[in-house]
Amino acid sequence: MSKKMSLLMFSGEYDKAMAGLILANSAQDMDIEVTMFFSFWGLFLIRDPDKMTLEDKSLYEKIMSLATPKGPEQLPLSKMNFSGLGKWMLEEMIEDQEAPKLVHFLKGARKKNIKFSACKLSVEIMGLKPEEFLSGVEIVDAQSYLRDALESDIQLFI
Repeated sequence: MSKKMSLLMFSGEYDKAMAGLILANSAQDMDIEVTMFFSFWGLFLIRDPDKMTLEDKSLYEKIMSLATPKGPEQLPLSKMNFSGLGKWMLEEMIEDQEAPKLVHFLKGARKKNIKFSACKLSVEIMGLKPEEFLSGVEIVDAQSYLRDALESDIQLFI
């Protein structure tokens, strides 16, 4: 019997994104089918910094684009960020332990074909364009996420 896990990634913070991706990769390694649904601040984890655009955006959307993380490497810590000093220290500690960084878990999830979907309404509200995301991200509505969650054995909200 195949198991399924559904993660709703709401947070746009480095450590929480890391936890979600560690769980997603671990589950996939256990032959558990994984879907990650990104909403609001979680969208910045799957934003491709090389594909950002200000074209066809309102003033508020342009400000939001410029004031938010450009991708996973720019996500702040949830606690003790200290204008980036805390994140730098955490990354040094990760390196000292020879542990993978967030970007490595993200790349691993993509290589393992973990399904990434972005909340359509969140994308619209945050002023993002579908082409600004990593390749393979599907834009879906909340009902699509809920159908997937209802079929899942594990549901997580991060």
